[in-house]
Amino acid sequence: MRTIRSIITPVCATIVLAAISAKAEGLSLGSTIPDSTVKMKNVDGKDISIADVAGPKGTLVVFTCNHCPFAKAWQSRLVEIGNAYQAKGVGVIAVNPNDPTSYEEDSYAVMQERVKENGEQFPYVVDGTSNVARDFGASKTPEAFLFDKDGKLVYHGAIDDDRDASKVTKHYLHDALDELLGGQAVQMSETKSVGCGIKFRPKA
Repeated sequence: MRTIRSIITPVCATIVLAAISAKAEGLSLGSTIPDSTVKMKNVDGKDISIADVAGPKGTLVVFTCNHCPFAKAWQSRLVEIGNAYQAKGVGVIAVNPNDPTSYEEDSYAVMQERVKENGEQFPYVVDGTSNVARDFGASKTPEAFLFDKDGKLVYHGAIDDDRDASKVTKHYLHDALDELLGGQAVQMSETKSVGCGIKFRPKA
């Protein structure tokens, strides 16, 4: 008779290997920005690309949305970071990859309302096919990708370590930005993104 342990161990190993394989498919550190010339509709009605907003000192791309409670929880912190570091020479762009047929709150109109309410000074665009998110290997909202001035990925993951702003002890994205601007290597270059799964549009 097989023991419970002999049954569980192969199953666990399969799960671990699957998780590793899934992670390997995502954008790895040192990778360049995937097809940065793809145009996406900004809340001001203009079509822009990641290349259009790239900064002289780096570029921050954050996948987020309107409906997700995690995205909402980190929203004010994202706006604060984005506005502050855009002024320091880092290009910043927020990307909504979600299919609004899954959640009406993720519509373009609500995106426009959100920007007015929160004072975002950086673009908030629609990934109309969800293919930009797919190319990045993004899976959560919010999920941050920070690139250096040469367009190489130096940080990927969460904004900080707690959904509750009052309980934050590790400011991952803030620290990565400071290290990037200071000409230092990013010490904590990868963290686990915590949030809602992206509601991808069907592939064309």
